Amino acid sequence: MQSHVSKDALVCFGVFEADLRSGELRKCGVKVKIQELPFQALKLLLSRPNEVIHRDQLRQALWPDGVYVDFDRGVISAINRLRDALGDSAENPVFIETVGRRGYRWIAPLHSPQSVPEEPREGDSREKESVERPAAPVATAGPSSRRKLAFVFVFAFAFALSVLAIVVARWIFRPGYRDRNATAKSNRVPAQNLRQPANREAEDFYLKGRYYWNKRTPESLNQALEAFTQAIAHDPNYSDAYVGLADCYNLLREFSAMPGNEAYFKAFAAAKKAVELDQQSSEAHASLAFVTFWGMWDAADAEKEFRRAIELDPNNVKAHHWYATFLPALGRHDEALTEIDLARKLAPDSSSILADKAELLWSAGHHEQALQLLKQLEAAEPDFISPHLYLRFAYFETGDYPSYIVELKKDALLTHDAAQSSVAEAAANGFAKGGEHGLFEAQLSEQRKLYEQGKLSPYFVAQTDARLGNTREALKYLTICVQSHDQVVLNLSDDQGFAGLHGDPAFKQLLAKIGLPPVD
Repeated sequence: MQSHVSKDALVCFGVFEADLRSGELRKCGVKVKIQELPFQALKLLLSRPNEVIHRDQLRQALWPDGVYVDFDRGVISAINRLRDALGDSAENPVFIETVGRRGYRWIAPLHSPQSVPEEPREGDSREKESVERPAAPVATAGPSSRRKLAFVFVFAFAFALSVLAIVVARWIFRPGYRDRNATAKSNRVPAQNLRQPANREAEDFYLKGRYYWNKRTPESLNQALEAFTQAIAHDPNYSDAYVGLADCYNLLREFSAMPGNEAYFKAFAAAKKAVELDQQSSEAHASLAFVTFWGMWDAADAEKEFRRAIELDPNNVKAHHWYATFLPALGRHDEALTEIDLARKLAPDSSSILADKAELLWSAGHHEQALQLLKQLEAAEPDFISPHLYLRFAYFETGDYPSYIVELKKDALLTHDAAQSSVAEAAANGFAKGGEHGLFEAQLSEQRKLYEQGKLSPYFVAQTDARLGNTREALKYLTICVQSHDQVVLNLSDDQGFAGLHGDPAFKQLLAKIGLPPVD
């Protein structure tokens, strides 16, 4: 498509369609509510794709001369409302990229509304046809057959990914894996996407997947999973789509009740495939780094992958963000805050980065500042899961049990976690009858029952046992965590609920087995 869009054009991108003449935005054919200023900003961005639109240029386009408002705040507000309408994210943008403190850039491909290419005119060269179109088969499949083939491919791919995940898991845990020599670091090259999607359908499904992924809810992450799988069905060598799959599985174990072991093995298989297809993809290395630590428990290789991702693209928001959340497990809190601030500068309006910054502040001992940020986020976005999760742990640690119960219930509701919901009810009843001790006894009883049923991580049983002073029992359940490769145990060195166990030799041995540094 041309780099400049005429003012009366109908422009398509991903699942959206913008009618620049009527001022309407539609998603999958359904009109999306959008105000005038955000739509005017959209028009300007669409008119100059891949160019940085400075804030002053947006101001001139949105407000006539003689109008006096807080232009900086007004521009940010217009862009945020536009992102809301598109379901876009400043942290992982699909459509609108924030460029430092200068302005914004439209980064998504644009295309015309015609979905069927024109037939070649008589007289076109055979050479051109042979390059642009595949050779025709003897019998052409009809639409019904093509749909069947697509579905067969999707199901075959899903099965293959599961098998690959099992193979990877067996390979990971073979003797000597953790002691292997590190691979040599490749020479630095400019970050680039070496391979574009083979067709527009694959690209559209990819953009649809990122749209849903940015919403970060159990439902939207599963919708994103389906979209990325469809993208791969249309282009089996599409590296970015495999990155999308990995990112979905990386988040599903946090934003849903999917077990971590299941999520991480699938994430690892998809991320490895993405790197294999495009070794210069910063996004692929960042996704692989995340799952290498949280899923494979390999801190050394995870750090190499994070550094490689940042080396390939120093402005990769996801790389800085996830690297920041990795560092506290190694006791490197100051570095973590530096990295999260870099991510914040690159994506200043990202709620997920702000929530994780609050969690990092808490881990570093800045409790008052952390609570203030989390409460602000919770008030602004009541359905955003992260503030409830982090507040739940903060209130449990500080002994604010009424608030802990409230946040536990909200977290369980938003993640559709029936096990945590029953724990919350038991804790509430126990607290009402017997105060703090009653809460712990009732909660522990319910947690042990759910653990025996395979519905709850033994880590949470260990937490409650530690609070009750049951050191031997707490260590028993933590040992089970290590033996079952339960990823929650990677928070062990940073969890103050186990501070009373830090001097215990068995606790120190557990940290060593996990690969975490000793704690003071």
